[in-house]
Amino acid sequence: MSSLPVVGAAMTLDEVEIHRDWLFEKPRDLELQSFVDAEVLNGDWALLAAHARRLLDGHSGRLGIHGPFWGFTIASHDPDIRAVVSRRLLQGLDVCAAIGATQMVVHSPYTSWSYNNLDNNDGARADLVERVHLTLRDAVRRAEDIGCTMVLENIEDKDPHIRVALADSFHSPAVAVSIDTGHAHYAHGYTGAPPVDYYVKAAGNRLQHVHLQDADGYADRHWSLGEGSIHWRAVFEALGKLDSNPRLIVEIKDKSKIPASAAYLASIGVAE
Repeated sequence: MSSLPVVGAAMTLDEVEIHRDWLFEKPRDLELQSFVDAEVLNGDWALLAAHARRLLDGHSGRLGIHGPFWGFTIASHDPDIRAVVSRRLLQGLDVCAAIGATQMVVHSPYTSWSYNNLDNNDGARADLVERVHLTLRDAVRRAEDIGCTMVLENIEDKDPHIRVALADSFHSPAVAVSIDTGHAHYAHGYTGAPPVDYYVKAAGNRLQHVHLQDADGYADRHWSLGEGSIHWRAVFEALGKLDSNPRLIVEIKDKSKIPASAAYLASIGVAE
């Protein structure tokens, strides 16, 4: 039996129907992306959840969702905005409870601007962490109750360690770390951040989720794996040293190329 990691993918429910055979052929992890929009979460999402349960009957991989993220940061200064964000995340966790998802992706609050300015004002680092705690307080308790982990995904993060420290500050199994390879490669190519494998090394065993997408180091391309310039062997060498068994989720724009992305990783001998 192969000892290579098995990759999964991020899809909407409609895309799961298209790729169901591929998804079910191995214990591939799935990240559902049908519950990110406010219109869905404020509506009768229970119908979608019931459809998901029927569609995924017999799925042997781990199930997660991408949490809501449009239009907000989890570190807002405005308490009214924080209340809205908290409600959105709780809605996402309600979905997780309904469909049996054990992971929800949440976007990091750190930006390339904050990298240069957090030390420009006394106490700014601690203040940002405090605002995130105020925003996520109820969501963390809810996630703990339902056995779900919120994973913090790098967006503009130039410092690969700062998001890990933020996750650690909760002292909770319900908060861990995610890496998006394309976002890290953008930060490396455009802002001078370390290369992608350094993000993996910085996260260490706090890493529980990875978005696999290829890019050119300039923009958030979400290309099929092998179409960009990420050094995949270095990334998977770093992943291979971890014990945390992170979910390896192909997240690309052209969903028809999901099997091709997995095949590319197999062709270079790093995953299947």
